[in-house]
Order: sequence, then structure tokens, then C-alpha cells
Amino acid sequence: MNVRKVLFSACLLLLASTTVYAETLKIGLNYPQTGRYKDQGLQQRLGAFLAVDEINKAGGVMGRQLELVIRNTRGDPAQGAKNTAELIDREGVQMVFGGVSSAVAIASGKAARDRNRIYFGTLTYSNATTGAEGHSYMFREPYNAWMTAKALSQYLTTNHAEDDYFYITADYTWGWSVEESVRKFSGTEDTDRHQGVKTPFPGHITDFREALEQAEASNAKVLMMVLFGDDMVRALNVAYEMGLTKKMQIVVPNLTLGMARQVGPTIMEGVIGGSPWVWNVPYELNYPRGKEFVEAFSARYEMRPSTAAASAYSIVYQYKDAVERTGTTNTASLIRALEGHRYTFLKDEQYWREFDHQNVQTVYVVKVKPRNTIIADEYSSDYFSIIDSMPGDQAAQTREEWEERRREAGKPLQL
Repeated sequence: MNVRKVLFSACLLLLASTTVYAETLKIGLNYPQTGRYKDQGLQQRLGAFLAVDEINKAGGVMGRQLELVIRNTRGDPAQGAKNTAELIDREGVQMVFGGVSSAVAIASGKAARDRNRIYFGTLTYSNATTGAEGHSYMFREPYNAWMTAKALSQYLTTNHAEDDYFYITADYTWGWSVEESVRKFSGTEDTDRHQGVKTPFPGHITDFREALEQAEASNAKVLMMVLFGDDMVRALNVAYEMGLTKKMQIVVPNLTLGMARQVGPTIMEGVIGGSPWVWNVPYELNYPRGKEFVEAFSARYEMRPSTAAASAYSIVYQYKDAVERTGTTNTASLIRALEGHRYTFLKDEQYWREFDHQNVQTVYVVKVKPRNTIIADEYSSDYFSIIDSMPGDQAAQTREEWEERRREAGKPLQL
């Protein structure tokens, strides 16, 4: 009888240890399912689920299956922070990523920091995210406004050096960062000559029409539309109705495939913008892993991936890699493992810079192709010609420039 009890107890212990071993490794995606940035949010979700499914089919992370827990930020910073707290405190996630609005990413990142978790910014372009508001728990996967502006300005100063600019800028942290950075590097800081107007965020058609009327009256040759998501879509439709797309060179500093698809190939033709990644980059520059991602995403969802999808997909794999390199989910260990880490994934080499946790990578300048070329693609999504690029180390702020911004904000010179 005692032998049976011993065997029964041993079986229970074995079952318990197996259950613990098989416990899922939870990660949280905090993204806008609704609101002006919902399309970019959906792309994050699609990219993240693809990565999770691929990793789980290959055996998971150190033998544990990944579980993706999602929350809707609605594009609201307070909601993003609340979601992050809930994901960590109630759901037990070991890492959080996401965000489209930089204000959301910054607020969410601070909530993660307060709970000793890493937050990966997935689509946040404000310089502040890894600058004035940066901290050791925040890692930004895409480029920032500074990097965008430097690459764009290289092209613009070559092709539009004598032209007057007009800026239409979303009135919040991302918009301010982009306008400030583009003006700095394009030599258009003289606001008397290169005029501009701030529009509310989120904006309404009347806001954009009034701003575009001012742009038309200025006789500028370059229209810098520092707008994103649905706001950019609405404003560009109005610009087309007014005939401005034929009178001015339209520049959208942060251009995504989702935004281009929403506007459509006829209106988008000839628009110039910056991007950290577009789906044709792996084919034109021969990056095999990037091609694999595009083909898997296209086959699964019957659409091409945008930069938001690529960013979310890359983050999940970077987290997996860091956990496996350290052998733990301990946050402090993962931070050390990520800092300075270089890797090649969907494009050429990238790295997580140690002093600010900015992902340093090649920046692309793209121009929207003619309509017939776009719709000839299997998914009617061959939007972008790569017209220029800049290496990440050339585009990114130096340590000295970063420290200057930290001093201005009254922040320490280390994370």
C-alpha cells in the first residue's frame, strides 16, 4: 500500500513539474484597434501573430509556447498606460510592445518601467521616446524623427534646395519632433519664408482644408505634411481635390503602406516619404529573411506587410533571441543582452544602441510609383520606389547630440 502511495505521489510531482515547464510565456501587445491609427495597429497585430505562430511551431522559447495577450489603446496615452499595468499585473506578461502614437508609447513605457518590464516601441517616431523621455526599460525598434529628417533632407536639399516649403503639422509630440528635425536638416528654419501651421490631433476635414488653403496661398513648392494615419489620408484627399498634388511636391515624412493603400494609387502617385522598411526592400537588395517574411505574411493574410507589421514581427523575434541568449526572462538580464546587440533580420545589419536603446538602422527615402505599376502587383501594393537611403550611424543622433537634448529636458545623461 505504501509503495502505491509513493508511486502516486511521484506521478503527481511529475505532472506538476510538466505543467510548470509547459506554462506559456506571455507577452503583451498594446495597440490601437480603434481610432485614427487603427490600420497601423492592425498591421502590428498581424505581424505579431505571425511571429508567435512561427515560433511556437518551431518549439517555442526555451520549450515554452508564446502566448500573445492584446489590449486596445484607442490611441489614448492614459489608456495605453492602464493597459500596460493590467497586462503586467493581471495577465503576468513578461514583455509589452506596441503603440502608434508616440504619446501612447511614452506613457505605456513608463508604466512598464514602474513594473520592471521592458517595453518595445513598435511605431513611435518622436525623438522624445528614446531621447528626453527615454529610460532603460524602453527600446525603440523603428527609426526616430531625427533619422527620418536627416535622410529625407539629404534627398530634398539635392532636388529642392531653392524651393519654399510649407509645413502642415499634427499638434503633438511626434509632429513637433518631425517638423523641428526636418527644418533643421533641410535648412528651412526661417519660418517667414518657409511657413507652416499646426492642426489639432485628431484633426477634422475643416482643419485640413483651412491649412491647405494657407499652403496654396503661400506659393510654396514643397508641401511637408507632418500627419499620420487617418489624418494624413483625409488631408491628402483634400489636397488632391484642390489640385495641390499637381502644383506642389507632397512630402509625408513617415510614409506607410497602409496609409498609401487607404488613399489609393491615383492620389498617392509621386508622393515622397521616409520609411525604415518597405516590403520590396528585401527583393531589391536581396535580404533572404526579409523575403521569407513578406511571402509568409502575404500568403497568410492576402496582403503585403507594412513597416508596422515588420516592426512587430521583428520585436517578437528579438525578444525570443534575447531570452535564449540569456537563458532567462529576467528583465535586467534581457536589458544587458539587448544593449549593443547587432543582428541581421529583415534587412541589413541593425543594432540596439547601448546609451539610448534606439535601434540604429538604414533609413529609406521612397517615392510612390505610377498607378499602373502599383496595381500590377498581385496584391495591388507595389507602391514604393527606393530613391535614396542613409546608413543608420549617419542618420542617428550622436551621443553628444543626445546628451544635449537630455540636458535641455533636465534629465540625467544616462538611462
